[in-house]
Amino acid sequence: MRPKSGKTLCLGLIVCIVGVLAIVLPLALLPPVETAQDDDKPTFTLANYLEGTYFPQSFSMSWISDDEYIFRNSSGAIYRKKLPLLDENLFIPSMVNATINFVSPSKGYTLLQTSRKKGWRHSYTADYQVFDIINQEIIDAFLPQTIQYIAWSSKDALAYVLKNNIYLKHTVNGTAVPITTSGEENLIFNGIPDWLYEEEIFSSNVAMWWSPDGGHLAFAQFNETGVECIEYSWYGEEQYPKTISIPYPKSGTNLPKVTLFVVNVSNPDTHQKIEPPDNLADKDHYLSAVTWVNETRLCVQWMPRHQNVSYLAFCDFNSNIWKCPKYGPSKPYFGPNNTEYYRVLPNEQGYNHVHRIKSPEDSQLLTNGSWEVMAIVFVTANNLYYISNQNQTFPGTSHLYKYYISNQNQTIPGTSHLYKIFDYTKNPKISCVTCNLKIKRCQYYNAYFSLKGTYFKLLCSGPGVPMETLHHANSELEILEDNKELEKKLDELQMPIVKYHSLRMHGFDLWYQLILPPNLNKNDKHPLLLEVYGGPGSRKVSYEFKMDWATYLASTERVIVARFDGRGTAYRGNKLMHAIYRRLGTFEVEDQISVAREFSKWNYVDEDRIAIWGWSYGGYLTSMVLGAGSGVFKCGIAVAPVSSWMYYDAAYTERYMGLPTPDDNKEAYESSTVMSRAANFSTVQYLLVHGTADDNVHFQQSAHISKSLVEKGVEFSAMWYTDKDHGLSDLAHNHLYIHLSHFLEQCFDLPPNP
Repeated sequence: MRPKSGKTLCLGLIVCIVGVLAIVLPLALLPPVETAQDDDKPTFTLANYLEGTYFPQSFSMSWISDDEYIFRNSSGAIYRKKLPLLDENLFIPSMVNATINFVSPSKGYTLLQTSRKKGWRHSYTADYQVFDIINQEIIDAFLPQTIQYIAWSSKDALAYVLKNNIYLKHTVNGTAVPITTSGEENLIFNGIPDWLYEEEIFSSNVAMWWSPDGGHLAFAQFNETGVECIEYSWYGEEQYPKTISIPYPKSGTNLPKVTLFVVNVSNPDTHQKIEPPDNLADKDHYLSAVTWVNETRLCVQWMPRHQNVSYLAFCDFNSNIWKCPKYGPSKPYFGPNNTEYYRVLPNEQGYNHVHRIKSPEDSQLLTNGSWEVMAIVFVTANNLYYISNQNQTFPGTSHLYKYYISNQNQTIPGTSHLYKIFDYTKNPKISCVTCNLKIKRCQYYNAYFSLKGTYFKLLCSGPGVPMETLHHANSELEILEDNKELEKKLDELQMPIVKYHSLRMHGFDLWYQLILPPNLNKNDKHPLLLEVYGGPGSRKVSYEFKMDWATYLASTERVIVARFDGRGTAYRGNKLMHAIYRRLGTFEVEDQISVAREFSKWNYVDEDRIAIWGWSYGGYLTSMVLGAGSGVFKCGIAVAPVSSWMYYDAAYTERYMGLPTPDDNKEAYESSTVMSRAANFSTVQYLLVHGTADDNVHFQQSAHISKSLVEKGVEFSAMWYTDKDHGLSDLAHNHLYIHLSHFLEQCFDLPPNP
């Protein structure tokens, strides 16, 4: 259960502070978002949302060298652009229908992908052909069908995974050589992760890594022996449903056994095993990161089952043996000399900052303050680039910054800017790359660097209409996408007004976002919908631009939509984030009730028409809030909710709850179920939604809620989506939001949506 925008909880000392609700504090430093609205303009309708009429365009590009990128034009052809002169030439014609992410390092070949079939969140299978870019023709590379993963080496060799085994092709038209033969469906995975590692550890479909010179291939093997499977029915079109079985370790059950190997591609029959640290070897553990430092040094990160500490091993290739003598903290970014690395770690006050580490005993804090570094994005010989919310006083920003910090004590939790550190041997000097570029439009950035970091693309995601630009040092080279047409179209709509404020609760300034109907009359009463997620290390309140269901509700139905980040959420320091460690379903539930109760006191909020809704962890939070019996909420919607942490995967659950054993945290597991609160649902209207083929939060979770509500005689509404997974995509998406809208119409007594 990984939020789109969030981070992993860094476990440590737990601090619990109980306080009282205080007054609303306006944020003075934010760009103005309130504008006059014309009542004669049309509103943003449900049909507009479902049809994507007002969604921003994006610019899809891929770096193929330090000064070249490729992109697809409107006709489908792929062009190559050379920097800094922006010279452009045809790279791959449109009739080839190539994917821009599969160009070989030599730029002589590209892979053509067809018959792509979705697996889990990141994984898929596909068929591939090799296209010769120089001769502009497809060549016969004898690649099999239904490949699970494929990757180029720096020398244009290919490694791919088929039926859980790895194969090597030294040249594109050479014979495939098997690297492994042990692969077996649902039992042994080579070079690709199993479900648990794909979802919770690697967040990708990749478990093999080429060395920079293409001479070695590291790969992970996952053995599912002893791991129990989740099974669910796939109804399809046949007379009898199929049974889908996936190895899925739930909390307290057996984990997959992971092994890391390195293969010399000139002698692929010999596999050298990389051992975990001695104190983990005989215990349950995870392989959490693999990074090639150079051609003969591999950096490997391991974690124990509780994930409360990490071990970093530097493995050197000496005399045909890989030796891993050093252990330290977690995933690094290496400098050009490969003798030191950079890592985001908590400072003494519990805020995440950049550290330079030469050894476990030699660590230097490069950034500091009561704000957080969210991620290091690139390291060059002279500069280290990172994303941070240090610029203002609101933690929901996430921009690419380009300016010198004059006051690092001010923090905007919703911001995210790109910063640059240089002159490491002296006092670090920090400049913001993006802070002053487009202040009103852009306060939420990300950056994508060329292969050596000379150029970078900036993606501005809000609060204004998103745009993408290309940069070199301090200069903007090119506007890649400005969404001017969308800006013009939005000027013709009655758009909601978005505001940000904070509440003082339990010793913290906790931030919320209000999406208000246009031309709000504060003498009128409006229904309010609280949109929640609330999982550990997540964030809902930010400057990201959205044209979503909430936009429709505020614009057309005149519903106030609120988002709130309570205890347990990210980018405000570990004291706030760790508040719900080992106690999921407690403080984050209390905080949502408290903020809704505060909203209910406002003159323009109808205290009798307050609702809550969420998806995944948000569905769990919604259900726990409604089950608390607070009397604040009239109705709520839970989509694909967790109902008991005993039913969710081990890696996520144990990271935040520990083990469900009497000597660890069994009592917290038992007290945090939705089912234990079933009787209190009799006072609210409840809509429960789930896909029957959800491989992440299993249908079992909602089935148990349904069972408990029936046993308590509670009436509720439910909607099951046959053969749909956790995302409820395609036709189910539109059906879902129409259904949710009708539910709110009934709950809030709104006029029917035409």
